[in-house]
Amino acid sequence: MGEYTPPFRMTEAMTYLIGEICEQVGRIAVLQEKPINPHLRRSNRIRTIHASLAIEHNSLSLEQVTAILDGKRILGSPNEIREVQNAYEAYDLMLQLDPSSVKDLLRAHKLMMQGLVPECGRFRSKGVGIFDGNVLVHMAPPAEFVPEHIQNLFDWYKASALHPLIKSAVFHYEFEFIHPFADGNGRMGRMWHTLLLGKWKELFFWLPIEELIKSRQKEYYDALGLADRTADSSGFVELLLQIIRDSLREIATHGRSTDHDGDQNTDQDKTPVEKLLDALGNDTLSATDLMARLHLSHRPTFRKNYLTPALKQNQIERTIPDKPKSKHQKYRRKQ
Repeated sequence: MGEYTPPFRMTEAMTYLIGEICEQVGRIAVLQEKPINPHLRRSNRIRTIHASLAIEHNSLSLEQVTAILDGKRILGSPNEIREVQNAYEAYDLMLQLDPSSVKDLLRAHKLMMQGLVPECGRFRSKGVGIFDGNVLVHMAPPAEFVPEHIQNLFDWYKASALHPLIKSAVFHYEFEFIHPFADGNGRMGRMWHTLLLGKWKELFFWLPIEELIKSRQKEYYDALGLADRTADSSGFVELLLQIIRDSLREIATHGRSTDHDGDQNTDQDKTPVEKLLDALGNDTLSATDLMARLHLSHRPTFRKNYLTPALKQNQIERTIPDKPKSKHQKYRRKQ
């Protein structure tokens, strides 16, 4: 197919926005003497997941999403609950992903969409059109060309000398244009954009850009549509740069995503391990008793998010260490 070149032109507005963003990143880096603490990382991750899924019409509130990820039962659509659990699994893997690996893209999609669509973890096998009501607004490339298009896009990104802020936004548009999956393209495109930015500056791994995309959702879709009609993604790139700049301004102004003081360490901000330690106190308890104190009912979530991390961090110990699966097993704080 020859060398791949996305339909894009650099504008003065982009140059100006890059300067503003880099200035904000530098200012935050100076203020941020220590790494973002785990409470705020988790809080921002939950906000990211909630916003990205809300864009895809998931109706669960931020409080409900938080409760699900704490292992608590909520009243809600099983599919919407599954979407939250899947998204958390996928984002939890993000730091291990190679943004230039198609294999990792498929791996992340499998986590994001497992139990929701049959074709999870693989490219779509059929043609797909995007409709606004009864009006076709975008016809994606034929399914047989998807693997080649995606590989070309990944190769272009790796070889491009454009600034990461620009080429990650161009990638975002091209990914949505190709529409490589039967479902989950929007959430995967936004996640991969975050991954590309995070590889440039780690701050972006924990910046909930999706919240501002959600607040400007109509502009976001309008810019995608205009790029399709004009075969030029420049307007979409400018919008994403504005959103990134505004997200960084919010941090610089309010310190919401980089606060390290811990004086606002509410129960909601605590990590699952800290919640487990609070529940355990100085007692020796079984897993069932611990779950009861934590108001949890889903044992796999309890083990994955609470018990196993606490054991790995040597915060707690088993009373019968040589028989981990003993029905008489209990847990206590490590002495």
